[in-house]
Amino acid sequence: MKITQYSALLATVIAIPAMAQQWQTLPETPPTPKDNPTTAAKVALGKMLYFDPRFSSTGTVSCNSCHNVMLGGEDNRPVSVGIKGQKGGRSAPTVWNAAYLSVQFWDGREPTLEAQAKGPVTNPIEMGMESHEVLVKQRLQAITGYKPHFEKAFGSGDVVNIDNFAKAIAAYERTLITPDSPYSRYVKGDKKALTTQQIAGMEKFSKIGCGGCHSGGAFAGPEKPLGEGFFMKFPTFTTSNYVSKYNLAEDGGRFEATKKEADKNMWRVPLLLNIALTAPYFHNGAVQTLDEAVRVMAKVQLDKDLSDGDIADIVAFLNSLTGEFPEQTMPRLPATPDSVIADIN
Repeated sequence: MKITQYSALLATVIAIPAMAQQWQTLPETPPTPKDNPTTAAKVALGKMLYFDPRFSSTGTVSCNSCHNVMLGGEDNRPVSVGIKGQKGGRSAPTVWNAAYLSVQFWDGREPTLEAQAKGPVTNPIEMGMESHEVLVKQRLQAITGYKPHFEKAFGSGDVVNIDNFAKAIAAYERTLITPDSPYSRYVKGDKKALTTQQIAGMEKFSKIGCGGCHSGGAFAGPEKPLGEGFFMKFPTFTTSNYVSKYNLAEDGGRFEATKKEADKNMWRVPLLLNIALTAPYFHNGAVQTLDEAVRVMAKVQLDKDLSDGDIADIVAFLNSLTGEFPEQTMPRLPATPDSVIADIN
């Protein structure tokens, strides 16, 4: 496997005997754009913005509504619910460890967390603000208590703007990482960190071919520079009954963003860290349980029928990918001015 100089310095990589792939743990810190170095002030501001529902048109939906950091980083719904009870078209991906992905959204249409943070606020189904300009003027700048926090994070001048809004949220999201899973301790040398069944599942995960897509420290494919995604076709074997049962091919995936025929049913490979906490599964949230998700993936991606024993072992291994979650506390938000109260609809 090709490993960048960055990951070679920071990732722990070992070869497990009798296995076809190498096993990596997460780098200690995620990649960060040069124009947005992480600082404590940015993280504190970003956390406030992340939890604040006033950046939706109705004042009811925040980033945390769909990507709940008190849970597995999503909302355990097939598709998320936005303003006025509207339902989106795809399941919310987890925000935990998303900083290690080289592109964002299921279809990889945005290159960074910064770019991703700007999208939901103006999506008519999600947060429903009319435009970024309206968001800045009628919410960010109107809630005057935010200004000192923006100045602390970005300096003086015209710093309360959409770019810094996104940079602050991204800085906070880069703190949302879950190291020290049983799997990572095992890879680092603690041979008692996994159970006998989990080790068996680890071997089957490799032997069956799951690692062809789910490789690297985040199990989301090989490391790529920010903006250069790792995509795979899903479903691959379209004659399987699972394809129609779970409507797996109905959504065109990356094609919906690029309109290129070659991108039909292509998807950014999702990470598997904490996968046991993020049911239901797949881009449409159609599969309720992890064992069924493993069964379906084996058939529609590898054309393999797994026994119940194989599935139980692989699921046991996947449970070992749940890491330690840093404690999250609710931030204190600036007071709501009368003008913002009147604007919320």
